[in-house]
Amino acid sequence: MKLGMVGLPNVGKSTLFNALTNAGAESANYPFCTIEPNVGIVSVPDERLEALAKMYNPEKFTPATLEFVDIAGLVKGASKGEGLGNKFLANIREVDAIVHVVRCFENSDIVHVDGDINPQRDIETIDLELIFSDIEMLERRIDRTKKLAKGDKKYVAETEFLESLKAHLESGKSARSYPFTEEEQEIIKTTPLLSAKPVIFAANLCEDDFRNNIDTNPHYRTVLEIAREEKAAVLPICAQIEAEISDMSEEDKEMFLADLGLKVSGLNRIIQEGYSLLGLISFLTAGPQEVRAWTIKKGTKAPQAAGKIHSDFEKGFIRAEVVSFSDLMECGSMTVAKEKGLVRLEGKDYVMQDGDIVLFRFNV
Repeated sequence: MKLGMVGLPNVGKSTLFNALTNAGAESANYPFCTIEPNVGIVSVPDERLEALAKMYNPEKFTPATLEFVDIAGLVKGASKGEGLGNKFLANIREVDAIVHVVRCFENSDIVHVDGDINPQRDIETIDLELIFSDIEMLERRIDRTKKLAKGDKKYVAETEFLESLKAHLESGKSARSYPFTEEEQEIIKTTPLLSAKPVIFAANLCEDDFRNNIDTNPHYRTVLEIAREEKAAVLPICAQIEAEISDMSEEDKEMFLADLGLKVSGLNRIIQEGYSLLGLISFLTAGPQEVRAWTIKKGTKAPQAAGKIHSDFEKGFIRAEVVSFSDLMECGSMTVAKEKGLVRLEGKDYVMQDGDIVLFRFNV
């Protein structure tokens, strides 16, 4: 999973990025502190993987990973060259979803580029810059498609669709709200529109509000209302707290989070939101050589899941030996699970389930 982080300057984006990834991106109280995009890769925590590692004591332990890409803060008019412009948006065109960090805290010591805290205005500013960037990309594709349409009539309908989508964007609406047909979704797959990507709003609160007043913070409530309309996820978070716990030991971190009434850190909550928003699950492979988690879309069938490991596994797929994580843990070993008939042989039509432990049989 790959997430792109966007937001206005000075909303706490780089502070949050640093805290989540420990990547050490520069963070300061002035606009455009981030020049080059920052990239951080973190392991996806999975207690099931830890349990399998204890069972197999493998040579290799490979969790799933999450990549964060943090780009320079955007300002109104970025698409026309204001601030640092929108050239950095190319760095997040290939992400799976966008984490939009929205400032919901008051602090006179940290300047706001527009003078005051207004999440609705801030969200609209970023949304419009993403839309303007998408319009530029669509215009280039429409030009190419029109030329092709002169020699091949099948491109006429494609041109009409692209122009309809462009008009939708020009009305200030994101590509997420366009009523794509299945055929249109196939056409647009090769054009990675930023405003079509799923969004998680990270509402950055001050420590006091995060501890005591989340639901009464008016800025957070505004973000919730916008998210409902956008069908986006919302995550209340405090970048300041995340920064404090990022260097703590696991034991101290657990105690600190428990004091806040939380079971998991902001990183874990973003991962959970991301998996839910994108419809992702994990299947596991386990043995003395390696214990590993693999991320797939819900609804993926066994051969395509095997292809995540190696293309030969998908081409030569014969069957999958599958046991659920809970069954394996209850039995204590794969041998006992087989004796009890809990290891199933599944064919090409088997739809993978979250937590499946799999051995793929193939022949190429």
